Amino acid sequence: MTTDTSLSAVMRRRISTRAFLDTPVSEAEIRELLDTARWAASGGNLQPWNVHVVAGEARQRVIDAVRARLEAAPFEDENEFGAYPNKLWEPYRTRRFELGEQMYDTIGIPREDKAGRLNHLLSNFEFFGAPVGIFFSLDKEMNPNQWGHLGMFIMAFMLAAEEKGLATCAQEAWMTRHKTIATTLGLAEDQRIWCGLALGHADPDAAVNSLRSERVEVNEFAVFEGF
Repeated sequence: MTTDTSLSAVMRRRISTRAFLDTPVSEAEIRELLDTARWAASGGNLQPWNVHVVAGEARQRVIDAVRARLEAAPFEDENEFGAYPNKLWEPYRTRRFELGEQMYDTIGIPREDKAGRLNHLLSNFEFFGAPVGIFFSLDKEMNPNQWGHLGMFIMAFMLAAEEKGLATCAQEAWMTRHKTIATTLGLAEDQRIWCGLALGHADPDAAVNSLRSERVEVNEFAVFEGF
């Protein structure tokens, strides 16, 4: 049966994949995805994004460097701003909490199993087993508008990957170690990593990949006037 590759189907099918097979993804495949994503909307056509793709030894080098830093300073946070506001308010707090509980329920890690939850969290820093890791950065002097443009580029990349039968997971967790990553990869000092992304083939047998996060209905976030 042919998989529906219409934009609406791809958009609804995409999830944050958290378990991957070790099936490799070629450089040519990744270049094709980037060639599609580069047409994402960009205010003033600045195209502020920079992309850093790691596989094989380079991927392992990043994993090892971050693991060493986690062991040396487990509570350190290299991020200048949090992934979320310090005190989330409703309804955002509940949405985030419920997603976390649904994920841990799916993989059978109860709330009291703190070690199990921590180990799953740390698997972020191994790209959830994906053979390819990608880091997105932009010049640190760019303002919030350009961060938005980078976000649209990342979304375009993920949809292009989904269309080709590849799975992704955008990972804000890497923000907490962005300086370590930048040093490891030898990035220019003017570059600020926003997030990482795992890319590969989803493990169809992994329970965590059965999770589909809920979305609120249109009427909860949209107002229509003049119709």
